[in-house]
Amino acid sequence: MTVSPASQDVTTDRVIDTPGTEATSDQGSPGRDRRTIRQNVVVIRNFLGVIVAIVAAALLFFAKDVVLPFALGMLIALTLSPLTRGVARYGVPPIVSAVCLILAVALTTAGGLYLLSGPVSEWIDQAPQVRLELENRLRDISASLETVREASERVEDIAEAAKDNDVLKVAIDQPGIVTSTALDMVTLATTALVALVLALFLLASNDIFYVKIVESFPNLTEKTRALRIVYSIEQRISRYLLSITLINAGLGVTVGLSMWALGMPQPALWGAIAFLFNFLPYIGALTGIALCAAMALVTFSSLPYALLPPLAYLLANIIEGQFVTPVFLGRRLNLNAVAVFSAVVFWAWMWGIAGALMAVPLLVCFKSMCDHIPALSVVGNFLNSHVPLQEELNRSDHPE
Repeated sequence: MTVSPASQDVTTDRVIDTPGTEATSDQGSPGRDRRTIRQNVVVIRNFLGVIVAIVAAALLFFAKDVVLPFALGMLIALTLSPLTRGVARYGVPPIVSAVCLILAVALTTAGGLYLLSGPVSEWIDQAPQVRLELENRLRDISASLETVREASERVEDIAEAAKDNDVLKVAIDQPGIVTSTALDMVTLATTALVALVLALFLLASNDIFYVKIVESFPNLTEKTRALRIVYSIEQRISRYLLSITLINAGLGVTVGLSMWALGMPQPALWGAIAFLFNFLPYIGALTGIALCAAMALVTFSSLPYALLPPLAYLLANIIEGQFVTPVFLGRRLNLNAVAVFSAVVFWAWMWGIAGALMAVPLLVCFKSMCDHIPALSVVGNFLNSHVPLQEELNRSDHPE
């Protein structure tokens, strides 16, 4: 049977004009449009997230004097809230336990500062003499530094001579060290007072703010997630700060006894330095060792014996960092060293020494949020100290 060309054209036209054929050719267009819209929404959301993070960092930087006391007060309240809740089970009102705990913290801090004020004042008075003795012990290094300084001064003189003589120079008088120290002490006392008062109010209110936070969310799933985040942050912060305080106290006693046995002057002050400096991860230990080495060089005439105090300080920090802290705190903290060091540097740049001291607790709070919010799970994975994928591979390679 033969088909004429006319019938072939009619058949082709019928195939082309079939209703389902046109729909099939344009079937992927709505799906592609929806995917494009979703991708654009994700890009816009990420861009807005970056903008919000930058604005928040700028606000934290410029509003340090206002935000810092409130952040410190909240950390104190999170640390002590399990104690007030535990005492409340025995019928003690929250206001009573809150007042007792805040008074205990304030009196302990004030007593420690009073006991250390005498040795610290003596160190300040002896600072010029210590500096001269240290320069004498390090004469060769000082000579090299003096040569570099003279060369830099010559370069500056040449640069100044090349400038126009008509340039107006303005000199701004800087406040003296006594004035600066007094201002810093007033600022520190004000920050501590505001933080303690805020912590007192938070502890006395019991769980009312937790209830307010839960009531702010519309459905049961979000309420449960918010409650888990709050209690997780409270539990981790409380365990971390209480544990690290006890560990640092043990380190301070060990360093103080070591300095006393080696004949270093004011061993109690060295114990206090080890206790306080160890709240700064990595940086505090290095600073304490350097300071101990400088004082040992000034105190002892024999160079080999002068190396014993910093070596003892270093050994105590190694034992604490490699054995004691991982055993009592490693699994609870679950943060890698890079994240901790980066947080210390970032918050030290933002808020100075106070920010460096609060860096790890703030990182623990952020890690708790990442563990309970699916959108932040990727960030939480980067903060982990272990690698879940590697553990799964190891289990698959060595089945039980």
